[in-house]
Amino acid sequence: MASCSGTKTVSEPIPVETGVSKELADFRKQVLSHIAYDISLDIPAERQQPIPGSETITFRLSDNSKPLQLDFKENPDHLKQVWLNGQQLEAKLENEHIILPASHLKLGENVVKIDFIAGDLSLNRNQDYLYTLLVPDRARTVLPVFDQPNLKATFKLNLTMPADWNALANGTLVDSTRSGTSKSYTFAASDTIPTYLFSFAAGKFKHVQRDMRGTAMHFYHRETDQSKIRESMDPIFQIHSDALVFLEDYTQIPYPFQKFDFVAIPDFQYGGMEHVGAIQYKASTLFLDEGATKDEKIARSNLIAHETAHMWFGDLVTMQWFDDVWMKEVFANFMADKVTQVALENTNYDMKFLVDHFPAAYGIDRTSGANPIRQPLDNLQDAGSLYGGIIYHKAPIMMRQLERLMGEEELRKGLQEYLKTYAYHNATWPDLIKILDARTTTDLQQWNQVWVNEPGRPVFTHELKTSNGKIAQLRVSQKGEDGSDRVWPQFFEIALVYPDRLEELTVDMTNKEIIVEAAAGKEAPLFILFNSTGQGYGVFPVDEAMLQRLYTLQDPVQRASAYINLYENMLNGRSLTPSQLLDFYQKGLLQEQEELNIKLLTGQLSDIYWGLLTPAQRQQHTAQLEQNVWHALAQQQASNVKKLLFKTYQSIALTQQAQERLYQIWQKQQPPTGIKLNEDDYTSLALALAVRNYPAENILEQQLARIQNPDRKKRLEFMMPALSPEVQVRDAFFASLKAAENREKESWVASALGYLHHPLRAETSEKYLPQSLELLEEIQRTGDIFFPYNWLRATFGFYQTTAAAEVVRNFLAANPNYNPKLKAKILQAADDLFRAEKLVKQ
Repeated sequence: MASCSGTKTVSEPIPVETGVSKELADFRKQVLSHIAYDISLDIPAERQQPIPGSETITFRLSDNSKPLQLDFKENPDHLKQVWLNGQQLEAKLENEHIILPASHLKLGENVVKIDFIAGDLSLNRNQDYLYTLLVPDRARTVLPVFDQPNLKATFKLNLTMPADWNALANGTLVDSTRSGTSKSYTFAASDTIPTYLFSFAAGKFKHVQRDMRGTAMHFYHRETDQSKIRESMDPIFQIHSDALVFLEDYTQIPYPFQKFDFVAIPDFQYGGMEHVGAIQYKASTLFLDEGATKDEKIARSNLIAHETAHMWFGDLVTMQWFDDVWMKEVFANFMADKVTQVALENTNYDMKFLVDHFPAAYGIDRTSGANPIRQPLDNLQDAGSLYGGIIYHKAPIMMRQLERLMGEEELRKGLQEYLKTYAYHNATWPDLIKILDARTTTDLQQWNQVWVNEPGRPVFTHELKTSNGKIAQLRVSQKGEDGSDRVWPQFFEIALVYPDRLEELTVDMTNKEIIVEAAAGKEAPLFILFNSTGQGYGVFPVDEAMLQRLYTLQDPVQRASAYINLYENMLNGRSLTPSQLLDFYQKGLLQEQEELNIKLLTGQLSDIYWGLLTPAQRQQHTAQLEQNVWHALAQQQASNVKKLLFKTYQSIALTQQAQERLYQIWQKQQPPTGIKLNEDDYTSLALALAVRNYPAENILEQQLARIQNPDRKKRLEFMMPALSPEVQVRDAFFASLKAAENREKESWVASALGYLHHPLRAETSEKYLPQSLELLEEIQRTGDIFFPYNWLRATFGFYQTTAAAEVVRNFLAANPNYNPKLKAKILQAADDLFRAEKLVKQ
């Protein structure tokens, strides 16, 4: 920097600290360009054996006055040899970095060569397959790289592996050679991508190739269930093709990369990951059988469309820094919703959007740990904590409000300009806002502040004045749920409901308080349904009269919005108690016909039953609830709805009669009439019986013997100790989770914890809570981005006692300087516990 006298001083080297600091990232972005990686890895058949690697990195440098840090987060003995521009350096790691000394760096072209042992943390090694998953900063845990999103590069890859394996990577396969028991694949240089999108998968995968409208697609999988393969293969390829066609049309940019391949991975950590040319998916989401519900099919379509949308939003244009990671996710979800309404027949876009996004967004935004959509980030090592329900679910709601504000066509033109302006480069949210701001008269900067830069949601109230059977005035007010006077500018609808009709009015909620002018003079309604189209965001008032006439509403979106309003008000201690809402929902099961509404109802019903009733209250409700759910199952005609209700019955069954019914279904493998159950369903049924200590021997062992798929068999083997009737066995299982190697299959761990902490086991599991919190920082260091929150939710999800709540409060009090982002995750995950402490009358 310049001194006051104007003389130039030599700036200090960038501090060498763990992770990738914003200071380091900014410096490297300033001086580095034209980065290319040429990587060779030798993968042995035995997963315990190390993976030797070699790498050549070329780059151009515009300033060689300072040392350059290359990221490698591994043990020092994994770094074998380092050469810089032909000169050998000491193979040394300092705070997760290889220091390239300024004295050996050149202006212009530089070449680094490295021999190393690949880090295992993010290689996800299994018995006969492995795959990388490097978002947000995990590339540096596998090999040396400049690991930040705005240093895009090309990646050439050579893999040597067992001869009976195959592989896919970002680049096209250009050569394959075989030598004895091994073979080598050479892949062409990838497109220019950030390090977190570098990817490969290798192992015993089946390969399917199809040409879809001129696009060659290669699909790799390990599924063995022939009925799932038969039912799923056509939709998997077709939805990908439909998504590509839609996005090319919407963006007016042809698919921007060299190839389009994908792989289905058993127990993948996420639903999917958008690696260029090598998309990864959780296998169970892609492969559905003929008994799949409408919701499962929509979820598959949405997932595929989401990952395909990332090819433009995230991969073509990438955020500068992970504080804008939400941008790629919001556009992927926003576009996925649009694709699915085209790709799937009879998909109610408004219905799906409401049910998918609002409960999930509220589940975080109602908590004291709520985070804004856009969050600050000082070091990339903390980027994983930015992910969650807000960026995946509140952000699409915000985008839909922005679309209403600007108009659909203006937003589309603005996004097209953004993609063309920053293609193959990086951009920030302010860059986009600047483009969009020019296309609307609204002050987007002010709008952006409350929606994007601040957490929380508004609470709405209303005042209705009538005179002579007419509306004299309808006043609507908002305030922050935190008590603040903030205003969330938004559009939403209200429905005036009459005995023979309803009238819908749009509310332009741009101020703290508004008068709905269009309501004046209209006939006084039986009640007002707020947020009737399901696009407004916040806690809306509910009217007791609505309960009596809810099922006169013909539009399923209106009923869905009502269910969400009822549930949110109940959680806030307004209008209804948990028992009252449970009773109302039981009646609704017999009247509601829409599958997505049944999913919404049954989910809320189960949460109330297990989380907001005391054990004694649960016993009082159980017999009637079981009867009502089974009766609804028998009455409903649609097989998908029947299956949802059967899953609910399985969840709430406590009486001896209900458990015996479930056991007979499991033992004889004879589902109720009109329902199809697959291997996974029967495993789930066996687990439900086991956690209830059903008095039959070896249920889980018998189910294990029935499972044909080796990956699913291993999953059940892992989970069985968590469901043991013996407390000592469960104690030993929890103790085993303290070792990172026993947490590698994160979805297995989360599922097992759900059973370990099941309300029926709470008395003996509450002792695990303090240690679960103590492990959290290590879990963030060693786990993938969603695992810390999933760990916490699976642990605290259904506790309701003051003793359990005190564990959380005491931990936070004892750690006043705790990582603020992890503290927020704790507060988010424990919110239901804190509410239950107040709502549950012990």
